[in-house]
Amino acid sequence: MILRKVEVVPHQSRWADMFEEEKKKIKKVLQNQLIHLYHIGSTAIPNIKAKPVIDLLGEVGNIKSIDSFNQSMLEIGYEAKGENGIPGRRFFMKGGNNRTHHLHLFERGNDEIKRHLAFKEYMIAHPVEAKDYSRLKERLALQFPTDIDSYIQGKDAFIKKIDEKAKTWKNN
Repeated sequence: MILRKVEVVPHQSRWADMFEEEKKKIKKVLQNQLIHLYHIGSTAIPNIKAKPVIDLLGEVGNIKSIDSFNQSMLEIGYEAKGENGIPGRRFFMKGGNNRTHHLHLFERGNDEIKRHLAFKEYMIAHPVEAKDYSRLKERLALQFPTDIDSYIQGKDAFIKKIDEKAKTWKNN
């Protein structure tokens, strides 16, 4: 088993451009299946450290129809991972063990879409909490340099707390 290095780096302005480049490629493959494609995750939040992996969130009309695009997605570098632990999702990753992009696809109306977008928007609107998140990720990356599962688990309580705040904030 190859260990993935857990590394967080300072925010890079090129991440927005990398998102736009991939958006064009993905839209070309998924065509009319894709309703929206968003840049999510820490690389979409200015001024915080992040794992240098661009997270894309796509909204589609019929999640089951996405499976028929697995080969076409592979041709642009995305490996299909099915639901990958989240019911109702289709997950694709690019870059193998040196991942560069994650694509999360959900069917229109799935609560995960709202949750991810609210988290990102809340963090952008609350830079002090975004910096707290950045410091937490930096600490966890130092503590678990080759243990991605512990790194992710270490962020879980913070993310859930922000998800709750974001939900309330978004509804006000």
